[in-house]
Amino acid sequence: MWYWLFKYVLIGPVLRLFGRPTIEGAEHIPPTGPVILASNHLTVADSFFLVLMVRRRITFVAKSEYFTGTGLKGRLTRWFFSCTGQVPIDRSGADAARGALATATGILEAGGVWGIYPEGSRSPDGRLHRGKTGVMRVALPTDAPVVPVVMRGTPAVNPVGSRMWRFGKVHITVCAPLDLAHHRAAVPSERSVREATDELMRTLLANSDQEYVDAYAAKRVGVSLPHETAPRSYPFR
Repeated sequence: MWYWLFKYVLIGPVLRLFGRPTIEGAEHIPPTGPVILASNHLTVADSFFLVLMVRRRITFVAKSEYFTGTGLKGRLTRWFFSCTGQVPIDRSGADAARGALATATGILEAGGVWGIYPEGSRSPDGRLHRGKTGVMRVALPTDAPVVPVVMRGTPAVNPVGSRMWRFGKVHITVCAPLDLAHHRAAVPSERSVREATDELMRTLLANSDQEYVDAYAAKRVGVSLPHETAPRSYPFR
């Protein structure tokens, strides 16, 4: 109940006021059954606007720190993430990645929608970064359709490093599901997982106005490189 209350009553109207969001290609999202929404990641507001504009309920795998805080702020954060159906994972230890993938698999096996940012972290410089393979390690064995999603305009509404929101225009492009038949196998190989991930990133790049940089976003957090020019090419490997 709280998920829909936040979406349509408590937060949704404010998001519509600030972002004037629009969406195209929503028909590519299956109305029922498991599906993975794999999006580029520009700012914290991406998740809010994606949830607002997609009719189906989306579940993100959230870090466990959101559920273990203390004091009033910690309790409010835990309540918010729990009420909106987000699933906690422990990102510490050697089995962190395995636990996250198992949780995502469970969401899909229950017929749900899993929202994921294949870059693994918010882009530190506005460019599209090398995709991590976790999304395909779940998608290929489960046969869940992967639907690429491109966010635009969220940095203008929710500038990185600022707590103040501004008026802007958010647009979401939902692309056709990827055809991953040629990557699927009983036990996907490391090569097929990497190639499928690169195919996803190529689709995101082709449908966005971003430049591509062949490096993981997590390794570049906090680094701003306005003097660098990344070629709009496909150095995926």
